Amino acid sequence: MGKLTSTFRGASPQGQAPASFKKQLNKVYGWYTCGFIAFVLVLAALEQLGMSRNWIGFIFLLATVALYAGIGIMSRTTDPVEYYVAGRRVPAMYNGMATGADWMSAASFIGMAGTLYLGGYSGLAFVMGWTGGYVLVALCLAPYLRRFGQFTIPDFLGERYGGNLARFIGICAAILCSFTYVVAQIYGVGLITSRLSGLAFELGVFVGLGGILVCSFLGGMRAVTWTQVAQYIVLIIAYLVPVVWLSVKQTDVPLPQLVYGVQLEKVSAKERQLQQDPRELEVIEVYRQRAAEAAAKLADVPAAMAADRAAAEQRAADLRARNASPAEIQAADRARAALPHTEAQARAAYASEHAAAEARARPLAGMPPHGQVHPGDPKGSAAERQAFDESRRNFLALMFCLMVGTAALPHILMRYYTTPSVRQARESVTWSLFFIVLLYLTAPALAVLVKFEVFSMVVGTPFDQLPTWVSQWAKVDPTLVSVSDVNHDGILQLGELRIGGDIVVLATPEIGGLPYVISGMVAAGGLAAALSTADGLLLTIANALSHDFYYKMIDPNAPTSRRVMISKVLLLVVALCAAYMAVKKPADILFLVSAAFSFAAAGLFPALVLGIFWKRATSAGAVLGMVVGLGVTLYYMVRNQTWLRDVFGIAAPPQLWFGIDPISAGVFGVPAGFAVIVVVSLLTPPPSRAVQELVERLRSPEALET
Repeated sequence: MGKLTSTFRGASPQGQAPASFKKQLNKVYGWYTCGFIAFVLVLAALEQLGMSRNWIGFIFLLATVALYAGIGIMSRTTDPVEYYVAGRRVPAMYNGMATGADWMSAASFIGMAGTLYLGGYSGLAFVMGWTGGYVLVALCLAPYLRRFGQFTIPDFLGERYGGNLARFIGICAAILCSFTYVVAQIYGVGLITSRLSGLAFELGVFVGLGGILVCSFLGGMRAVTWTQVAQYIVLIIAYLVPVVWLSVKQTDVPLPQLVYGVQLEKVSAKERQLQQDPRELEVIEVYRQRAAEAAAKLADVPAAMAADRAAAEQRAADLRARNASPAEIQAADRARAALPHTEAQARAAYASEHAAAEARARPLAGMPPHGQVHPGDPKGSAAERQAFDESRRNFLALMFCLMVGTAALPHILMRYYTTPSVRQARESVTWSLFFIVLLYLTAPALAVLVKFEVFSMVVGTPFDQLPTWVSQWAKVDPTLVSVSDVNHDGILQLGELRIGGDIVVLATPEIGGLPYVISGMVAAGGLAAALSTADGLLLTIANALSHDFYYKMIDPNAPTSRRVMISKVLLLVVALCAAYMAVKKPADILFLVSAAFSFAAAGLFPALVLGIFWKRATSAGAVLGMVVGLGVTLYYMVRNQTWLRDVFGIAAPPQLWFGIDPISAGVFGVPAGFAVIVVVSLLTPPPSRAVQELVERLRSPEALET
């Protein structure tokens, strides 16, 4: 135990050679991997002997959180260098693994394959954007920031551009993108915790929050680093096992990445059959009628409200007249009480009904054909050409925002401050790509394999013979899975099945017929992904406030113990605020994450890149560029995103620029930020000679090889 503790606490460069430190890490994590596999096998045996699912879920939840907590406790520290940058001695491979875990958020682990399942080709924008972003990290930022030798991204901005104004705007940008991102992670934590433990979602959020805080609160970056390595091992095993099983089950080939094309052809053939199925056409016609009814209600809202209330009252009266059960009468009374009370509420409800019905009144339950590159036809009618052009523009815009946002996310860039040298920072990016690609090449295959399984084994099944995972997930959250016999034939059609993207990965083991212990393992992997990213994000926010704002701007003479304590207190406050927002379910995981990327791209990327590669960039240019980039991005989101429009009470219709969806708002903010920095820098006096020489030294080949 003492040896394990010394490993996670780390030895000083003088006290232990880097080679022996890495060898010790190899031994510790090798035993850890074997132990985790043995733990899963033991639970599998216990399941066969009759252990209940609830107990398996609780054991996975408690064991993994306790493990991460143990690492956090062993890594506790009050040393600012250890707390902020893990002592700058994390080997490149392990930093790459920690970065992979930091990166594999709930969106990557839970949301990406679900997006590919629902959106087909369009979901590949996430794979290409996020992976390509690491090329920008390697080429444009990581080695230069490590060479600069600060603790945080606002630190770099403050030193490079001089004064506290650039630092303060950097703090605001870092907090905005990180807070948006961490809300999504805590939402994912609550979703998984409730699935594992059976607790209500709201309670699951705060239970999972304890697992997040115990790591980052005690040991800062040191605890987060060694916990993230452990979490990566859990999440990658959990992600790969059920996909490999599905691949073997469907094709007898244990490499799902290689059978992707074959299974995609089978899915496309199934889609063509479903598009011509008479029962599917019946379901579509029912939804068209519902859409027409909702449109008629919108045409005369007061009359529709009166008709709905009269119908609800008549139903309740009929139930009482025929002495129906108390449960039926109570349900009718609740339905009557839930009717809209104002015309504005009714209009919103009818509009929602109309949109939902129209979305389902299309083939394949509203999903595009999986192999279709873009909706529409570049050689078709004017409407088809417009649909194709807008889809292609949105694909490229989203890929751009994710790529540039990846290169500017503060919690990712902070990881490259922890390596012993600039050279290892560059090697660390390569390792990061390797560990990330391992999952990202699997996600498209997972989506296709699950879709084939659903089309073949679930669609066409009588309602009374549906797999148990359907009802179990519906209990967790009806918006994730629901079924409804729309055409009253007793057989489930694809149009009658609603699957939310956030549960595709978590339900994969059950969809594939695997034992529940694998479902528990996958949920533990998703929990590891969400916890690891949440740890890094919360630490980024707390450090921005304690180190950059308090220490650098308010009290430069503050002792190190006070700085670290303030960071811990702020971390707790921010975590509770993020949990409160997550409970409100402001938007789906993928939108929140994508919004964070747009904020990082527009607010930080131009100032970081020009600060490194253009010595003429000035403080005034950087400040105005960051403000304008963030302002344009935020304006476009607030103006056009449904949840934000409701928050800010915007009644005017959305106004999309060039048809770009608000998820890609950064595509307007990034060029605006670059343009403002360049123009203002050319119109203001150049930086001091010392700053210009610093930039030249930062990019010298000799500096990048140290």
